[in-house]
Amino acid sequence: MKLLLISTFICLFSIQVQAQQDSSKRTTLTFAALYNSNVSYYGQVTDEKLPYVLANATLRFPIGIHFSAGAYKLLNYGSGISETDLGLGYDYDFSDKWTAGISYSRSFFPENSPLLQASNENNINLSTSYLWPWFKTDFSADYAFGKQSDVFLSLSNSKEISIGSLFNEKNTLYIEPAIELIAGTKHFYETYTIEKSKRDQAKGKGKPVLPPGKPVAPETTTVASNTFNLLSYNFKLPLSLSRANYIAEVSYQLSVPGPGAAPELKHQQSFFGLAFYYQF
Repeated sequence: MKLLLISTFICLFSIQVQAQQDSSKRTTLTFAALYNSNVSYYGQVTDEKLPYVLANATLRFPIGIHFSAGAYKLLNYGSGISETDLGLGYDYDFSDKWTAGISYSRSFFPENSPLLQASNENNINLSTSYLWPWFKTDFSADYAFGKQSDVFLSLSNSKEISIGSLFNEKNTLYIEPAIELIAGTKHFYETYTIEKSKRDQAKGKGKPVLPPGKPVAPETTTVASNTFNLLSYNFKLPLSLSRANYIAEVSYQLSVPGPGAAPELKHQQSFFGLAFYYQF
């Protein structure tokens, strides 16, 4: 989910920079670096706190096609890269106010990954955005598949509010409060619970290891994952500093689980983030 949000943000960032520099479209290369206090997968958070840093690069062509590559590292789990991904997509501007896009991403996770999304290595995303007179609406539909398969729908309303400038008029400060609703299925949670049980047993936290030759009862996990439910309510408040080719951002997000969220996952989680985007 985080990488899809980055792709959407970079698309809007490209439009903003082009409007500032030149009305004609051009090929752009955007780099992004982020820190966040925890991992969120469509508003779902595990009881293991997983702060991370992320790097991403997106190459966008004037015809709307774009390619991306990224990776992130969990700061308190494992010694190597926690995930890498490749993506491609196409965006189309119907007008100055209405845009839509389609994209595909493929993620690669190490063995025993603690991430909820590790069972869904592939993601197909359809998205659209419309700028109303007073706010902006974003809608997206995701089909995530791999070891499991899930469908997610996200609806967000946000409002960009300029709050002045810093040092001079070229450095614009603004906030963009947003309310987001996410609904979907939870097949990914089945794989997560099984893998977490294996990790706990390897650390001596699970069932005791039986002597050789002793039969081991198969482990079963029952999760009501087929039902399509409201998963989370998300409230976002980013503060951004924008100048010609870059944006620096400090953000806060509150996620409250919906009635369809897995009961074992963490409830009412706050996230703090830092981000920097630079475009050539």
